[in-house]
Amino acid sequence: MRRAVVLGGSIAGLLAARVLSDHADEVLVLERDDVAPRGGFGSGQGPRPGVPQGKQMHALLDGGRRRIDEWLPGFATDLIADGAALADTGRDLHTYVGGRRKVLVDGVEMISATRPFLEAHLRRRVLSLGNLHLVHGRVRGLTFEGGRVSGVRYTRTFTDARDEVVLDSDLVVDATGRGSRIDNWLKEGGWPEPETRSMRVDLGYTTALFRRPEGRHDATLAQSLSTTPDGRLRLSTLGRVEGDQWIVLIAGYADDRPGRGSDEFLLRCKQDPAAAFRQLAEDGELIGEPVSYGHPENRRRDFHLLDRFPAGLVATGDVLASFNPIYGQGMSSAAMHASCLAAYLKSGQSLRDPAWSYFKDAGAVVDDVWQTSTRNDLRLPHVTGPRPRGFKVVSRISDLVDRASMTDPVIHRRCLEVTQMLTPAKTLMRPGTLLRAAWAVRRQAA
Repeated sequence: MRRAVVLGGSIAGLLAARVLSDHADEVLVLERDDVAPRGGFGSGQGPRPGVPQGKQMHALLDGGRRRIDEWLPGFATDLIADGAALADTGRDLHTYVGGRRKVLVDGVEMISATRPFLEAHLRRRVLSLGNLHLVHGRVRGLTFEGGRVSGVRYTRTFTDARDEVVLDSDLVVDATGRGSRIDNWLKEGGWPEPETRSMRVDLGYTTALFRRPEGRHDATLAQSLSTTPDGRLRLSTLGRVEGDQWIVLIAGYADDRPGRGSDEFLLRCKQDPAAAFRQLAEDGELIGEPVSYGHPENRRRDFHLLDRFPAGLVATGDVLASFNPIYGQGMSSAAMHASCLAAYLKSGQSLRDPAWSYFKDAGAVVDDVWQTSTRNDLRLPHVTGPRPRGFKVVSRISDLVDRASMTDPVIHRRCLEVTQMLTPAKTLMRPGTLLRAAWAVRRQAA
C-alpha cells in the first residue's frame, strides 16, 4: 500500500496502525483529541476527552498483553519498569466469590495501570515508527470511487481552518469506537448498513484512587463477586497502579448502582465480603472524588453478514463490538482484531476486493467474547434477553464449572485461560473438563 489511514488514536487504532506499518509506505492516524500529557489523574497523565471511561479502572488481560508484546517487544516490561503492576494468578491476583478466595494457580499474568498510562505508552511506541504519523482532525465522512473507499474527509482541529480536507487512502481502518458513524458513512455512499445487535444491561460503576501504607496488603489485583440479600450481583475490583497508588472500582446494576459520593463509595467497600476491600477502605487515603460511568447496553455490528461491502475499508475495536466492561475484554479484543488484520494483509488478497476474510476472522473473535460476557449478563434477573436456545442447560453447566473452580486448580486454570482470552470459551464444555468439575463439586459437598 502507498497510504493507510486509521480513524481514531485509541488502543484499537494504535494497534491497527502498528500492523499497517509493515504493509504501507505511510500510515496516518487521524485523531480528534489533543493527546499531549495532561495532569489530574494517575501519575500525571490525564485521560483524553474521547475516552469517557478513561478515569475508570482498567487492567490488561494476559491474552492482550501477550499479543501486544508480539507487535511491540518489551512493551509490558517497559510498563512495569515505569510503575505499572504485574499480578500473577499464583501469587497476588486473587478472586473472591462471596468473600471466599478461589484456589491459586500460577502461570497467568495481568497488568494493572490506569488507562491514560497504558495508552500513552502504547502511543509513544507506535508513533516512534518511521512511517507512521499522527494527524489532528475530526472525521466528516468517506470518499468512494467505484466499488471501494478511496479516502477520508476531515476537518482540522486546533486551528481556525474549517475547510474539509481529503486524505486519499488504499485502506481505511475505522477505530472511532462505540460511537462510530460508519453506518451513516456507508449509507451516504449507497452501501448497506451492518445489522446492529444490542443487549441492555444497565450497568453503573464508580472508580476512586487511594494511597495506602506499604506492606498492608497481599494482593496486587483482587476481584470480588457477591450478591445482596435480594439477589443482586455486585462486583468490586482493586489494583495497584503507577505512582504508588491503588485504584478501586465498585459496580452494580439497575437501581443498585453505586452513587458518586465518597461516603457511599467507602461504605460499599466496607460492606464487601472480601477483606481486601474492607481493609483498603480502612487504611487507605482517598485521592479526590470518585468518578462514575454508566454502560447501558452491549452492542455489536455484524459486518460479516452483509452481502455487499466496499473494498478498502475495515473496522476494529468497539466499532465491531463493545461488551460489558466489568469483564475487561475490550483492550485484549482490540489486540486480537489487530492479529486478524495482520492475517488478512499477509494473505495477499487484493485490496480491490472487500475484506471478507478479515471480517470473518474478527467476527469469530467477537462471537467468542460475546458468548462469554452475554451468557453471564443473561443470568441477571433484570436483563430481558432474548435467551438463546439451550440457555438453561448451558447456565447449569457454567454454574458447575464455576463452583468447581473455587477449589480445583485445574478447573480454575482452564477458567482463567478463557477469561484471560488465551483459549476459546468452548474449551470449558469439553467432556473431560465437565467430568472433573462434577467430581470437584462432589468432593466439596463431602
